[in-house]
Formats: sequence, structure tokens, C-alpha cells
Amino acid sequence: MTRSLHVLSAGLLTTVQDRGRVGWRHLGVAHAGALDADAATLANRLVGNAADAAVLELTLRGPTLRLDAPARIALIGAAVAARFDGQVVPCGRPVDLPAGTLELGALRGGARAWLAIDGGIDVAPVLGSRSTDLRGGFGGFDGRALRAGDAMPLGAAATRDTAVLRAPAWWIDPSHDTHMPTRYQPSAHPAAAAFARRGWTVSASSNRQGLRLQGDALAVPSADGVSEPVAPGTIQLPADGCPIVLLADAQTVGGYAKLGHVIAADLPRLAQCIPGQPLHFAPCDAATAHRLACAARARIARIGVMIDARLPAV
Repeated sequence: MTRSLHVLSAGLLTTVQDRGRVGWRHLGVAHAGALDADAATLANRLVGNAADAAVLELTLRGPTLRLDAPARIALIGAAVAARFDGQVVPCGRPVDLPAGTLELGALRGGARAWLAIDGGIDVAPVLGSRSTDLRGGFGGFDGRALRAGDAMPLGAAATRDTAVLRAPAWWIDPSHDTHMPTRYQPSAHPAAAAFARRGWTVSASSNRQGLRLQGDALAVPSADGVSEPVAPGTIQLPADGCPIVLLADAQTVGGYAKLGHVIAADLPRLAQCIPGQPLHFAPCDAATAHRLACAARARIARIGVMIDARLPAV
């Protein structure tokens, strides 16, 4: 049976994402993908999908969706005010639903959440990924955020005879401690150390391309920089002295000075930053960054093993 997902209202910014587009940056193509790829992976694992299946990324307020057939879903990330035909839908666990209407409201405790549906969002891959590149206008669903009236195919999944909402008592909580300083490997730029000594707040002009910071501006050299490669996690220093931390939709080259690079273990937590939120940064060496990255991967693997052990009981 062919299943579809219908968008009744779109939310503030809802896009189709997977783990991103790999191997094209030398041609100027952004990575894109979920801003917290680990959260998207765990959401997929909860519903029995492959790690790279396409999910929906919700920002600040989610969409209202209609399922035309039973499905298993999972919501991971910031807490979502979710209801299915009037019933509360819990987060952080697999939830079996009959056909009906899923309302995803305001997000609490963060900026983003990821919705996985068994079978995945079955849009056509572009350059090896189903992720939406908003700046490039391709991938995902017509290269844009979802709108009311959109209908997306869902991939094949186990047939479910589900007449009522069903969810287990257990759940997972892979959230990050947003009160800790965000660690970065400093560059040799003169302002790289001063960056960590100042407090910053998240600007409302932030987006999937970059987290813009507000605060006591740093000194900027008068000379123009030479364009050079950048990547998600690069900390740029534009002419106004207020840094930008590049995120998944980052461009591939830039001429702004570079203050360093946010470490891999801490980059996912920036997906949850909301406008006005205070942020602090701390320098970190390469050995520590590597150790923390390994620990983060091990944590996700342990959570995955626990999910697999529990799923047969659902």
C-alpha cells in the first residue's frame, strides 16, 4: 500500500533532511542535512529506519500533518507540544498511530526537533541525499520549506493494524547540556582568544547557514581576507566584529577572518539555540576534541543498543 503524508499547515520552518550531502563541497555544494544528525539518526532508529532515512526538521513551531495510513513515528530534540486527533503524543519513543491528524505545536527547551516516520520521507535523492538545500533551492521537497497543501510519499514499512495511539512507557533523552561552554579549537587570529573571554547572545537573524552572535564586538583587521575553505563549525569574524558560527547550510568558501572551529562533539547543541540565548565559548586542543568526539559517538551507539533491545516489546 502506498502511503502519503499531507501538510495541512507548515509550521515556521519545516524541511526534509537526512544526514547530509557528502562529497560535493569542492564544487560549491553545501553539506545541508539535519542540524543535529545524531538526533535524526536516533529518531530513525526508534521507528526501525536506516540511519540516513529522510526525516522532517521542525523549527520553533511544528506543522500539522495528516497520515493517510497507520505509521510508527518518533520525535527527538526539543520537546514538542504534539497531539494526534486530540490525544497527547509523547516524545523520545516510538509511537504507533492510525490514519489521522498529527498536530505539532510549539517547541520547548530548544529550537528544533526531528520527526521520523517508518519508511522515511521518500522524496527523490539529489546528489546522493534527500536533504533540502534552502540556499541552493534543490533537494528535499522542491528545494524549499514545506507549505500547506504539500503531499509527500512515505517509504515502504511494516503493515500496522493500529486502531488507537500506542506508545511504550520507556523513552530516551539524548539532549545536550546547553549551559556548558561551547568548545572550539582557536585559530592563530589575534582575536581568537578574546572571543572566549566575552559573553555572547544568539541573534534573531541566525538561520541554518550560521548562528550569528551579538555582544561586545571584537577588533577586526582593516585588510580584506583571502577567500579560503570553510565548513560547518567554522567561526567567522565579519566586519562588524560579531562572530558567526557556520552550521549545516554553510557556504564552502569565505573571506572573513576565522577565529577557529567548534569541535564536533559540541556542534549539535548549537541546533537548539534560540534568539536571545546567552552563549559562552572555551578553547580546546585537538587531543581533547578527538577524545570528546569519540565519547559522543560511543554515547549515541549505547543509546542505539538500548533502543534495539526495547523495540521488540513495543
